[in-house]
Amino acid sequence: MSLLHLAGLIVGIFLVIGAICAIARVIIGPTALDRILALDVLLAIVLCSLGADMAINRHADTLPVLVVLAFFGVTGSISITRFISRREEP
Repeated sequence: MSLLHLAGLIVGIFLVIGAICAIARVIIGPTALDRILALDVLLAIVLCSLGADMAINRHADTLPVLVVLAFFGVTGSISITRFISRREEP
């Protein structure tokens, strides 16, 4: 096992722990904003795991998936924020 694979294993463990915490926040979250933020964090964890996979295995096959997910994540966050801010105005 090389040092790169060991680092990948450690990163994978931390990403799984982060994903479990984000999923718990989605389930427990008292408000809709907590759940939305947790889903945004979960998407960031997925993006990081795809990036780590590309770095460890030295390929760029999943780069288009990474770019599309990042685009939809940003677009979704912006649209949800605008929707909630309009809903809170008198």
